[in-house]
Amino acid sequence: MPNTQTPVIQLENIHKVYDAGEVRVHALRGVSLEIERGGFVAIMGTSGSGKSTMMNILGCLDRPTQGHYLLDGVDVSGFSKDERALIRNQKLGFVFQGYNLLRRTSAVENVELPLIYADVPAEERLRRSMKALEIVGLAHKAHSHPNELSGGQQQRVAVARALVNQPALLLADEPTGNLDSRTAIEVMGVFQQLNDAGITVVLVTHEPDIAQYAKRVVVMKDGEMILDQPVRKRRDAEVELAATPNAVKLEEVMR
Repeated sequence: MPNTQTPVIQLENIHKVYDAGEVRVHALRGVSLEIERGGFVAIMGTSGSGKSTMMNILGCLDRPTQGHYLLDGVDVSGFSKDERALIRNQKLGFVFQGYNLLRRTSAVENVELPLIYADVPAEERLRRSMKALEIVGLAHKAHSHPNELSGGQQQRVAVARALVNQPALLLADEPTGNLDSRTAIEVMGVFQQLNDAGITVVLVTHEPDIAQYAKRVVVMKDGEMILDQPVRKRRDAEVELAATPNAVKLEEVMR
């Protein structure tokens, strides 16, 4: 078991070079970064800044050309494709802009998918999936299909699916990109609750106002990290939404 003082993420002089015909593209140029347990970091940057490449490496979807990436104390830099797939299922939860839900499958069945891949028995799958839906306030929608849910509800199902394997790290790539302003605040409120409960969150966004829900912001430009600082005047989604009396309290359902 990793030491609780070990950062969840340690990037050491990470380079990523892509060969595009006769041209070599340096997507990342010597990035070093640590993210502590319980951190909430927003990664920002314009198109071509390297933020998506960095997210792919953090999510073990790709590996660096040079440098070391320690995830939960384990150097995964040289892992094979199969080894990276295993570590993704064990350690990581993903939330994407497009939800990536199976349309003909209920909410709870969508949440169960990572547990199916992990060969978790059916009864345990259901128990854990229902708990994850309860955490995001959607237990009452467990048997609804995506076309019966709003965009915000679909994204919360995607968050529940990301949580169901109890990951060391939750990665969110433009998770509010398809949502209206209020629904975006609701989803960011879920991330803030999860983070308050101790889950480490890394968020990629191009929206400065969304980054303000994080605790720390990292800005990328031309493959380099040009800024890393705490968020000043952090936004509080619960305050902004004036949470309803029926809102799910995360600490109650995670006991």
